[in-house]
Amino acid sequence: MEIDPEARIDHGAPLPPYRQLAGILAARIERGDWQPNRAIPSESQLVQEYGLARATVRRAIAVLVEQGVLFVVPQRGTFVKPAGEV
Repeated sequence: MEIDPEARIDHGAPLPPYRQLAGILAARIERGDWQPNRAIPSESQLVQEYGLARATVRRAIAVLVEQGVLFVVPQRGTFVKPAGEV
């Protein structure tokens, strides 16, 4: 399911907000908003930008980490995984 990188969170949609956010972030990465091995915005910034709870943002990031789109460096942030890297 393709999600528009400019989409907003729809709290009335059947897709849970964390899945919507994961899709939006993945679409923004695909569009080139964040380059490989570069950090995405912090959890706090994503909480403010999308109006979600920190736990929801963390869950969305965890989905993308599990899918191999992002990786986390403790005390440094969450980074875009280079394409083709597993």
